[in-house]
Amino acid sequence: MPENPNSKIQNIEPNLVSGLALWQWREQAQQQAIASQVPIVEIDWLLQEISDIDRLSLRLESFKDRDFISLQIPFVELACLWEQRIRDRRPIQYLVGRTPWRNLLLQVSPAVLIPRPETELLIDLAIAAIENHPDLQQGHWADLGTGSGAIALGLANALPYAVIHAVDVSADALAIAQQNAEFLGWSDRIQFYQGSWFEPLGHLRGELCGMVSNPPYIPSALITDLQPEVARHEPHLALDGGEDGLDAIRLLVAIAPRYLRSGGIWLIEMMAGQAQPVVNLLKSNGRYQNIQVYKDLAGIDRFVLAHRIA
Repeated sequence: MPENPNSKIQNIEPNLVSGLALWQWREQAQQQAIASQVPIVEIDWLLQEISDIDRLSLRLESFKDRDFISLQIPFVELACLWEQRIRDRRPIQYLVGRTPWRNLLLQVSPAVLIPRPETELLIDLAIAAIENHPDLQQGHWADLGTGSGAIALGLANALPYAVIHAVDVSADALAIAQQNAEFLGWSDRIQFYQGSWFEPLGHLRGELCGMVSNPPYIPSALITDLQPEVARHEPHLALDGGEDGLDAIRLLVAIAPRYLRSGGIWLIEMMAGQAQPVVNLLKSNGRYQNIQVYKDLAGIDRFVLAHRIA
């Protein structure tokens, strides 16, 4: 049967919109953002994701003079996406499907927590902690509750001679993490496991050079009080830390010594006000030393690092 000569044209025909029409939409979207207390920079983020407009053109508004701009989606769908952001408070990261983190660009979906800038400091703290311990730069490291794989990927980038083990109980989250590893070409550096915390890592008892985690640490009763972007859309499995927010952290404190090698690093993120309880848990366990609390970019006690006693 002869091929329809128009079929290929229909398949590759771009979604075109005039620069003026897109500028008018942007003006309206900015007003909606201001009224809804949504950062207006998210509009340009969205436009850069779905078009070939660069940051300078957006800043100078020179794109307004273009006859046509090609979009990756229909123009009407752009309006629908922005309506989800304003009406439903859906995070912009989920709308575009990816987010920058450290020097990486990561895929995200509602199956995973959106990686935050403060979590980037976990990687910096791990790097600093092993400066005087070159033996910890190689061997096995674990990212427990990997979600998007951000921490595992950050560790793989910072520790090129280490093997990273990424664990998550959610199959959907693990799929996103694996996609990110494949996109960055690090699938051979990171091993993925579906399971709860240390359960899939029985073969690594006493061998981990370090354990890094951003566990759920929000007290259950506070979940509904979070920003609607978080409370409505981010996975509660990655947020809910039980009655006092410390359920997962207690488990990590109790079980990690079985898996960490002598001098191995225990490093986690927590919420404001949890530093002293976490330090107390580590001290009472009796198998940790050099316990230190570190602040995030806002000056809040956000991280605790300790070493397994030799």
